Amino acid sequence: MSAATFVSGAVRIMVPASSANLGPGFDSMGLALAVHDELIAMVTNDVGIKVDVEGEGAGSVSTDETNLVVRAMNRGFKAMNAEPAGFILKCRNAIPHGRGLGSSASAVIGGLAMARSLVEGGENLLSDQQILNIALEFENHPDNLSAALYGGFNVSWLNGEDSAGAVQPIVHPDVVPIVLIPPHELETTKARGVLPQQIDRSAACHNLSRTALLVYAISHDPKLLLEATSDQLHQDARAHVYPETSIIISQLRAQDIAAVASGAGPAVLLLIDRNNVHDLEEALAVVPAEWTRIAVPIDFDGVRVLPLPV
Repeated sequence: MSAATFVSGAVRIMVPASSANLGPGFDSMGLALAVHDELIAMVTNDVGIKVDVEGEGAGSVSTDETNLVVRAMNRGFKAMNAEPAGFILKCRNAIPHGRGLGSSASAVIGGLAMARSLVEGGENLLSDQQILNIALEFENHPDNLSAALYGGFNVSWLNGEDSAGAVQPIVHPDVVPIVLIPPHELETTKARGVLPQQIDRSAACHNLSRTALLVYAISHDPKLLLEATSDQLHQDARAHVYPETSIIISQLRAQDIAAVASGAGPAVLLLIDRNNVHDLEEALAVVPAEWTRIAVPIDFDGVRVLPLPV
């Protein structure tokens, strides 16, 4: 393979947040949300990198070679046999960190897509499928990754350890996501670490049926969202690491609202039927005042290159 050449000038990438699991679809379902991190980068002739971070993570995430976006970019360059002397990267982050909204998956997908966009003919050297497979080196579950990459509602699966697939079922126009975001973070590794190694057969059967039902509910009949988001696999096991989240979910579901932990938490995702919102504001009174409540459109585009701001 001959050495790659680089585009001149800067490239701008937008990558969406995502909510994974959606209740029963553990490690296999994700929904892209219209909250975005923006990346602007340019390859330079000067050796080394310069990273600037604004918004979420500013002052706390690394700005050197250990930065997750930088690591993903370098891995993408390697896959294309591209070796830039250096590059400048600006991250304008809006996706909350440590809340279960896929910030790390967005960083990985954004970095790989940025590397592809900075290489001449990169779309022929690094396909979306290759990006998804490489991203598994950073996260070994494709739910958030596929949502950030493709957008929309994703059902994804692993083919062994180093390959994944994903499809995007249609989304009924009456499905409205609402995200409840707490002021505190929760490390994903901590939330995953409390999960049991074995589960009851009845719990497995419960989640299998609801996962199948969830595809139908989101695609064709939002009235079924409450039953379709029922989970017996992971949320109860995590209740002690996000007790406030667990209480909110229980209280909202008792009022017939499809509430689930967003990914590993502690944020809560509501999947609302647009035609059944008459008591929603009253129901949301259980949410603590310090939590942020936002209705977030579904992002159907996934990661994308946009023109530079004027």
